[in-house]
Amino acid sequence: MEHQHEELNQLMRIRREKLEQIQQMQVVPYPYRYERTHRTQEIKNSFTELEGKKIATAGRVLAIRNQGKANFVDIADMQGKIQLYIRKDDVGEEKFNLFNLLDLGDFIGVKGDVLKTRTGEVTIKVDSFELLGKSLRPMPVVKEKIEDGKRIIYDQFADKELRYRQRYLDLLVNTDVREVFIKRTKIVRAIRDFLDAKGFLEVETPVLQPLYGGASARPFTTHHNALDMTLYLRIADELYLKRLIVGGFEGVYEISKDFRNEGIDRFHNPEFTMMELYVAYEDYNYMMNLVENMFSSVAQSVLGTMKVMNGDQEIDLTPPWKRLPLFEAIKQYTGYDVYGKSLAEIQSICNALHLEIDPSMGYGKLIDEIMSNLVEPKLIQPTHIIDYPIELSPLAKKHRTDPNLVERFESFIASREMCNAFSELNDPIDQKSRFEAQMKLRELGDDEAQVMDDDFIQALEYGMPPTAGIGVGIDRLIMLLTNQPSIRDVVLFPHMRSIGS
Repeated sequence: MEHQHEELNQLMRIRREKLEQIQQMQVVPYPYRYERTHRTQEIKNSFTELEGKKIATAGRVLAIRNQGKANFVDIADMQGKIQLYIRKDDVGEEKFNLFNLLDLGDFIGVKGDVLKTRTGEVTIKVDSFELLGKSLRPMPVVKEKIEDGKRIIYDQFADKELRYRQRYLDLLVNTDVREVFIKRTKIVRAIRDFLDAKGFLEVETPVLQPLYGGASARPFTTHHNALDMTLYLRIADELYLKRLIVGGFEGVYEISKDFRNEGIDRFHNPEFTMMELYVAYEDYNYMMNLVENMFSSVAQSVLGTMKVMNGDQEIDLTPPWKRLPLFEAIKQYTGYDVYGKSLAEIQSICNALHLEIDPSMGYGKLIDEIMSNLVEPKLIQPTHIIDYPIELSPLAKKHRTDPNLVERFESFIASREMCNAFSELNDPIDQKSRFEAQMKLRELGDDEAQVMDDDFIQALEYGMPPTAGIGVGIDRLIMLLTNQPSIRDVVLFPHMRSIGS
């Protein structure tokens, strides 16, 4: 490792010396702009029209094949890469001396004629070039070869943790990673297009909240100095969006950054993206249909198919999806019927199923433990798990045929929860009693239980129509549609432990 650091320091010293030489040549190594006429892929795609014509393009130097007075250079922009042919006789001695001070990673702008080499490669015969940005650190080396018509990378920037920490290098070296994030943007845009087409209004609600709510999670806490008050980063935007339904809007959504002070794993990042939608005069049955149509239409729009790969499993997003009541799912996958059982009986069943539980876990938490560990891993194809126990859902409306349940569903695909939806609770008296039950759970040590929100209760007292609501985990949807195994693979700058901790 020490040898590698010495080698890096030596390479960086050489690059600094080259920078000084460039400056001594009265060349500005970091100019302000460069006007391009074409991008690299445009040149290749339009070769017939551009052959023999002068163009201007720019990019990062990826390869230099030095042949004395004539050199071949590969440069890359966001679209792809193109070959340059640079001769001393074409650019002149002064510019050719500058060329000899270039390194891999430098940015250059070039002007010249478009042609094809004897091997048929589209190339720019350069008659002038400019240095646009000197690179002072060597790039990671990527070697590749073509076997059976397939591109195989065998020496890439492959250390996963280092790639997450230095995403700029990951994007620079691994073009397939760049494609994942281009798809991410397209997926989010497709979601917006789907919702906007239905007439729903995109809104913005506070990130800093005087009281957090809308989910069962621990918040991040901060302080506002001027007001001398504690504020929380939102864990959800549900309660604000419902206030807008009270205020007369009939369909509102937000694609928001939410923050939960929880562990980090393949499916959880403390900062994540959620889409929440609330629609007046509808219920959870409506929302199940909407989810199926949204996921399948977004996949069709971005990928051109409703069938996607999760690892080596094919997932079919085509509606309709399976609908399975929660207690039936538990019975199907564990053999135990837990409906109507007492707390002590549920604890005994959890022990028989070898689940780690503790005395502070209430009825709802124990049911959730069984679901998370023994049912969810089996839910590969899209499945709505419906009709949850009331203890697990303080913001959902009681089931119209069973007062022990609520009208709630969670959609699972590839063993992951993708979304959570309710027929929303719009009875202020019932809502207040649910909050009070949550506060008792907090007193028993459940720091993820929800807190009393008197202002939200007051809003409900003015009246809220029947409403369907949903939260969709955008990062998890993107993981699914890009076949990525970890949330860190679809978040540009995931949170990481401090080095050495």
